Amino acid sequence: MTDPLPLALARSIDERACLETLAEMVRHKSYSETPGERALAERMVEIMAGMGMEAYLMPVEGERVNAIGIWRGTGGGKSLMFNGHLDTNPVTEGWTVDPWGGLIDDDFIYGIGVSNMKAGDAAYLCAVRELIEAGVRLKGDVILTFVIGELQGGVGTLAAVRAGLRADYFINTEPSDLQAITMHAAAFTFVVELEGVTRHLSKRETAVDAILAACELIPELTDLTFSDAPSDEHRAINRVHVGVVHGALGRDLHEWRPPQVADFLRLKGSGRYGPGQTEANALADIRAVLDRLMARHPGLKATVFSEAREGRPVMPAFEVARDSRIVTALNTAYEKLRGEAQPTGALPPPGFFGTDAGHLHAEGGMEGVVCGPGGRFNTMPDERVEIPDYLDAVRLYLLTICDICEAK
Repeated sequence: MTDPLPLALARSIDERACLETLAEMVRHKSYSETPGERALAERMVEIMAGMGMEAYLMPVEGERVNAIGIWRGTGGGKSLMFNGHLDTNPVTEGWTVDPWGGLIDDDFIYGIGVSNMKAGDAAYLCAVRELIEAGVRLKGDVILTFVIGELQGGVGTLAAVRAGLRADYFINTEPSDLQAITMHAAAFTFVVELEGVTRHLSKRETAVDAILAACELIPELTDLTFSDAPSDEHRAINRVHVGVVHGALGRDLHEWRPPQVADFLRLKGSGRYGPGQTEANALADIRAVLDRLMARHPGLKATVFSEAREGRPVMPAFEVARDSRIVTALNTAYEKLRGEAQPTGALPPPGFFGTDAGHLHAEGGMEGVVCGPGGRFNTMPDERVEIPDYLDAVRLYLLTICDICEAK
């Protein structure tokens, strides 16, 4: 197919239908690990089957299922997989609109999970629908995976990969504000325990205060990057954050005796490191910070250890070359649509995310990129996506499909 026709199709998509598809998905209360996940997966299969695709439910665990759709090509072309999760976080306080109303105004579409990540899900569904309705044929297959369990470490995507689902390339549509994310970090959780020496406040000069030591420690951890970063770009997605602090008396953290100096403190944090880096080295770097802290506070004892995730996978780091075929196809489509270069690389904040792209890359052995609508108003009250970004995502995926899978 000559280039102008895909671009003409992209510019003439049925915007109202695309928005209504997303609004319908938002109206499904698909909280993670609830029956609502399955109800939405069943609906996605129904929609895809109605479009003429091969569509089926894939078992994951218990009653949990993925929704899989395949649009078969005529042969001889590269295949492209789209990947996104249907499960959402719960609604927090502070909402001023119905989280499941699918409200659309002049600027935004609202709803819990609309940014993370039903807008991405709906965009690739609508891109395929637009092509099918226009009578376009492709040489390569397009595979749509609507997975569950991203919030449990990516169990849905792992199930799909382990069931043998593969493509030449993939696009994971986590919210990136339509930036092309070519690298993101792996995540780990760590625990630090500080043991000091207690005294009554009248003699605190002779104590070793675990809380005061932690007040020094936390900024040092916040500023930490890891020593095994292969490049400045890898180092740019290194991050340490302390999210839980609890200090009091004794390992049981008794709180009823505030006049005494706290002699025990436990903090919990999360770290991010890039491809080629290791959790073991990250923990060693934290250990070195603790050693310096102990040297400044004689009598202080400090330990660090990784917190295991019982029975759940950890999302690995992900990387793709910037000159990869899938990246350049996406970049080209973006420039055609917007007349400017697509921001590409290990860009914050998505570079700090964990996504199912890590599983598709590490376990599936596939080459892909992370690029999706939404992000600015993600995981917050009145979660929303800018309508132009959502509709441009549909167009972007449509053009990329035509390029990678060779529209005829």
